[in-house]
Amino acid sequence: MAEPRELGATAPSRTAEIRAVARSDPARAEAMLCALIAELFSIPVAGLEINADPYSLNSLNGFFTSEGADFFFKFHQEEGEELMRGEYYRADILSRAGLPVDQPVQISTLPGEQLLVYARRSDPRFSDVLFDLDRAPDPAAAARAVDAEARLNDRLLACARATLAPITPEQSRAEPIHRLFHERLIDQPGGAYPGGRLARFYVGKRFAFPGGLSLHWDEFAHARPVINGMEYSRSLAELFDRAHARLVPERLADAGGITAHGDAHNANVWYERGDDADSLTFFDPAFAGDAVPSLLAEVKSTFHNVFAHPFWLYTPEIAAGRHTASLRLEADRLLIDTDWQLSPLRRQLLHAKARHFWAPMLRMLKERGLLPDDWQEVVRLGLFLCPTLVMNLNAGAQGAPHNPVSSAIGLSVALSVGGAPVSGGDEVTRFLSDIAPISHTNDR
Repeated sequence: MAEPRELGATAPSRTAEIRAVARSDPARAEAMLCALIAELFSIPVAGLEINADPYSLNSLNGFFTSEGADFFFKFHQEEGEELMRGEYYRADILSRAGLPVDQPVQISTLPGEQLLVYARRSDPRFSDVLFDLDRAPDPAAAARAVDAEARLNDRLLACARATLAPITPEQSRAEPIHRLFHERLIDQPGGAYPGGRLARFYVGKRFAFPGGLSLHWDEFAHARPVINGMEYSRSLAELFDRAHARLVPERLADAGGITAHGDAHNANVWYERGDDADSLTFFDPAFAGDAVPSLLAEVKSTFHNVFAHPFWLYTPEIAAGRHTASLRLEADRLLIDTDWQLSPLRRQLLHAKARHFWAPMLRMLKERGLLPDDWQEVVRLGLFLCPTLVMNLNAGAQGAPHNPVSSAIGLSVALSVGGAPVSGGDEVTRFLSDIAPISHTNDR
């Protein structure tokens, strides 16, 4: 494997430019990528193709050949990345900790030019396997997939047990995982709030909802949600405010740190079929670390592998054809009704995640004196930021990937994972109850 390219002087982000060009002119973006890869790694590049990939919300991936060999490339690109510091793509950390991870053959860690190259594989991604099962259920294939998920989480738990340790606020701050959460709420540099994607996507914007309804952020952001007749405890604006206050990187040091991938949604996981059982292997460890705040480490995978499905987040056009949604504003209440719900497969995956990772991990935190009283709040707020800041849920935005139906579904999911029902229970309250090492009554 080639030596990683090291951090250098601040420069404009070439990956950001390529990502922007790819939206309107893929052929030009492919030519730019050919030149970038050839320059970064001093190799000839031919036949490069960018994949049309619904899971690449903040990244690009594809294939190329070099000197007769076939390769897969991927890069993740964050706004303002060229101003950031900290190591990316530390696959060696995961490998040393005993986690299954595909090792890249080429790595560039230069801000704005961060890119991984792998030997091309024939294995599908786990996301593609599960998407096929969402469209055409197959109980036997689903059982193998859930078993693979359970065994991967056994390894995640073993890694957490071996690596969990107290961390300082400074150690937590240095972890790149915060770029997926808190740093998307604020402007870079300076940290102004509301900023970042929150300001760009939502604050002060007008939204398009089903039935031709148009609402301004100020009209509904502070309204009390009522989803399918169930009233919830926190408004959209309050959830963002609470996330900004509680998910500050330094504050998340209170639950210790572990070695983790940090961004292990299933489009970053290879599905390896075996004779008796199938297995899973990570790739694209853009946000991996060895002091990842423990309560945040598996939030992204929990949301994106379960609650983002079926269909609504990644393939909103399918959701609009399969589901209905309505939204209306009555006084200070935001009423959303939809027939969308988790599929049996996604519930099985959530149960496997709860049983094989979350519940024993939380017991371990409690036993070691590292479980904060508000752990449920931290988990909920992390789950809430996953859909709202990974892409723009506002169907009224120019070039928005969402439609009014998927936008309403998305907001209902985000509000229900972020805040507890005023009374009764739902999918998330049952999940939190199942994994709780101690009884908590204050889940609001």
